[in-house]
Amino acid sequence: MAEFDYVAIDPKGREKLGRLTADNDADGRSKLENQKLYVVTISPAAEKAVRKPILSSRQPKMSTKALTLFTRQMSSLMRVSPLEESLRTISRQTEKESHRTILGNVHAGVVEGQTLAEAMRREPKSFPAIFRAMVAAGENSGSLPVIMERLADLLEKQAEIRGKIISALAYPVVLTLVAIAVVTGLMVSVVPRVVEQFDNASRQLPLLTRIVIAVSQFLAEWWWAILAGLVIMTLLLWQALRNADIRYRFDSMLLRLPIIGKLIRDVHAARLARTLATMVQSGLPLLDGLKLTSQTIRNTVLRRSMDEIVERIRGGGSLSGALSASGHFPPLLVYLASSGESAGQLGPMLDRAADYLEREFSNFTSTALSLLEPAIIVIMGGLVALIILAILLPILQLQNLTGL
Repeated sequence: MAEFDYVAIDPKGREKLGRLTADNDADGRSKLENQKLYVVTISPAAEKAVRKPILSSRQPKMSTKALTLFTRQMSSLMRVSPLEESLRTISRQTEKESHRTILGNVHAGVVEGQTLAEAMRREPKSFPAIFRAMVAAGENSGSLPVIMERLADLLEKQAEIRGKIISALAYPVVLTLVAIAVVTGLMVSVVPRVVEQFDNASRQLPLLTRIVIAVSQFLAEWWWAILAGLVIMTLLLWQALRNADIRYRFDSMLLRLPIIGKLIRDVHAARLARTLATMVQSGLPLLDGLKLTSQTIRNTVLRRSMDEIVERIRGGGSLSGALSASGHFPPLLVYLASSGESAGQLGPMLDRAADYLEREFSNFTSTALSLLEPAIIVIMGGLVALIILAILLPILQLQNLTGL
């Protein structure tokens, strides 16, 4: 029996450092896998001690865009130059000082004899556990440049989806805020000054005018209470969502919404398929890939379904069968996963599923925007028209209101 130091990742994506006793490294890996840990590195304690991450005091972090660019550059440079030289080259040409510090720290680890995955542990905020696991798989299989290229493709696809989501939400949100600001400005500033002209009217103002005046007075006098209430409600909701049970019920409610629920499922299914396809094609075992892929899912209901899928596969089930039994993933993903398993082409078929789901999402958002934008404009125009009508009605009836 001998002692081995190891670096592993638990099902929640947290890094574990430790030491165990085993007959050999294969026996040690088996023991760790039985504990549901994904082994990044394992080495004899007497030969190579696992270094703890060297963290800078301010903990800088590379942006997603910078990480994508770094991965793409590494995938190209490693094909023509050694790893250490590739890291040094990228570090030198990086303009941002914090990014240069991060890459310099990783470069120093490689120079000291660590693998790239081990060196990246020095900057865990910049290089997530799933990223390091795929790098470790590439180093173990001797195909690191290919894995880095796949990682770069994955990060670019994820960035593209994020961009589509932001662009889909940005314009309607801005348009809605502008509409609210315009209507509020009319109610608080314009309406009170106009209706002052009718204070001495001997007859009752029209109902619509009285309603608008009442709303205007309420907004003018209690705007601070409304604003404070919105802030308090937001803080209470944010605090409540930190509770696991409340967050689960909230996420479950979102999935049951007619249109939004399908959109959330499709976006998460596309992300799952894309990430899992990359990991399977990179040589990671399916179970390890599923456990690490579940970290990319934010919805707690879908994440719990992923945990159940892992258990079903561990019990001897297929990926397609487990996806179908969960009931939370699109039938297309289940069908293509089943076809990929039958043909021994799971990775490519998952890639195809991700392409289709992303295309469906893009088409859906384009259609939704084409309907939502005019709807917001119509609603805003209707509210403004009501306010103007409430002001014009007394003017049109001015002769009767003054008793002339």
